[in-house]
Amino acid sequence: MRGSAVLAAAVTLIWVLVYLGTQIFADPALPMLPTLGLGLALTVGAVLGYPSALRGASGRRRQRPVSPREVEVSRGVRNLAAAGRSMPLRAGLTPEAARRTCELLRPMLSGDAVSITDREQILAYVGPGADHHREGAQMQTSAAPRTIAKGKTQVVRDRAGLGCRVPGCELISAVIVPLRVGARVIGTLGVYQAETEIPPRQLVEDMASMLSLHLELAELDREKQLATDARLNALRAQINPHFLFNILNTIASKARTRPDEARELLLRLSEFFRYAVRQEGHYAEFAQEYYFVRTYVSLEQARFGDRLKVRYDIDPQVLTTRVPVLMIQPLVENAVKHGIAGKAAGGTVHLRARVDPLARTTTIRVSDDGVGMAPEVLAEMADSTGELRGREAVQEDPSHAGVGLQNISERLSSLFGDRYELSISTPRSGGTVVELTIPLR
Repeated sequence: MRGSAVLAAAVTLIWVLVYLGTQIFADPALPMLPTLGLGLALTVGAVLGYPSALRGASGRRRQRPVSPREVEVSRGVRNLAAAGRSMPLRAGLTPEAARRTCELLRPMLSGDAVSITDREQILAYVGPGADHHREGAQMQTSAAPRTIAKGKTQVVRDRAGLGCRVPGCELISAVIVPLRVGARVIGTLGVYQAETEIPPRQLVEDMASMLSLHLELAELDREKQLATDARLNALRAQINPHFLFNILNTIASKARTRPDEARELLLRLSEFFRYAVRQEGHYAEFAQEYYFVRTYVSLEQARFGDRLKVRYDIDPQVLTTRVPVLMIQPLVENAVKHGIAGKAAGGTVHLRARVDPLARTTTIRVSDDGVGMAPEVLAEMADSTGELRGREAVQEDPSHAGVGLQNISERLSSLFGDRYELSISTPRSGGTVVELTIPLR
């Protein structure tokens, strides 16, 4: 009210002065319109230029002293986002990651000591009491196992509740929160104090929730990696025995009549399997995959002779790009096995690869002029956009479904999410076309 009264008095004074200056002391007196305009201008200027005493006074009344603990909590809350971006536990619940996390969290959580455990032992401990709360040892307090057993936050306010096994332990109070992956409790985050005032519970629980989220993401990453590795191993296994037996039969048939050619085929076969088995990681340069494909084709041409022709149309820019390992050869093998092998006169397989620098994609196209694919099988394998669907559609007719197409689709999904396209079609001219578009690497 004090600020409003001052402002009202100022406005009244302005109008009194305007009236006296324009109507009493002026000779002749100013007309009414200029007088009103002058008064309004001065009033607006006073209101806009006058510091709001009302807001200032009420704002001061709402302020109260801020304790050092509240300052620490506020600082910790502001640091949560930064901590989330750099949290070492994103790599999983390991001793090294746990220790770096404790070192990062200790100044944020207003605790004298911070610990992270799994279900059985201390993974990391930073702060007073580190002489007996040792990393890799069993949990020394009874509160941490109780947190795991109950799956609920434990707030401890004295030494008896903390239950440290070592007499004279400096720690008195604590907030211990379970770490979860889904519904499973996999460990704890504990913040300890060497005084009776407990750490800020809400802040510790919020941080534990963030750590749990990071641990869930780490587990999903591991599961995704395992699934991708399994699919790659399955694809290696799908370099199937039939292909090996057929090539060995071809080599055996040439061993007597053409021993030099048989020896050369054996060398190529060893190179083929060495690359397939020993290639590490999930990506390789296109040039390596291209050489692998040509090795495979040379083995198949030894078996099919003039019935199999292969044409290559490779953009030189593609050679240095990185593509998923063992991704191109199965597409070519699919064309040979299910397109050309079933055609008495044989046929031609085309391998085309292009880079689109604007869209930042690599496109690989494998086509053949073989027997093609029955419309009903194609309809089962592809949806309205021509993209591959579920496993059951591909496996219903293995004689036409091709080698590892579903496996390839699942691997691509693991590696690229929805940032790839894999389509299969049968042109009117005959044969089958498989086209793959992946992000440029």
